[in-house]
Amino acid sequence: MAVLVRISSICNRGFSPLLFRSASLIRPLVAHKKDQDHSYLLAAKVYTTPAHYDGSVSKAASLHWTGERLVSVILLSMGPIAYFYPGGVMDYSLAAALTLHGHWGLGQVVTDYVHGDTKVKLAKAGLFILSTVTFAGLCYFNYHDVGICKAVAVLWSK
Repeated sequence: MAVLVRISSICNRGFSPLLFRSASLIRPLVAHKKDQDHSYLLAAKVYTTPAHYDGSVSKAASLHWTGERLVSVILLSMGPIAYFYPGGVMDYSLAAALTLHGHWGLGQVVTDYVHGDTKVKLAKAGLFILSTVTFAGLCYFNYHDVGICKAVAVLWSK
């Protein structure tokens, strides 16, 4: 059984590496496999990179990821709460959470599938406009009509 020690785990304990601060490290991984009567040596290369290049960038990405998960969990809990306690506060909270969740989700689609500086800037501007119009539309619907909670209840009752 092969044991692999990550350099980043050592770095986090107060030791700072002298070499390979920004370069990827290639470490061999060898494992034994027994097939009936024969024993094999399987070899593979494992690419490890330092866990962090710049503390502020990785911290911001980590906080963004945590925020996305938090909004997802909040949306899951808002469903039953909206069913049992419909009202203006819940309608506007749903409008904000749904818009933010959709904005972050479509932002990942833009990041994954849109390439080129100009296209990325146009796509992000379009996404910002779409999210703004979505939030404004949901707020308009909440203010001038029955609201999100009662609209879903009416749809389910028919």
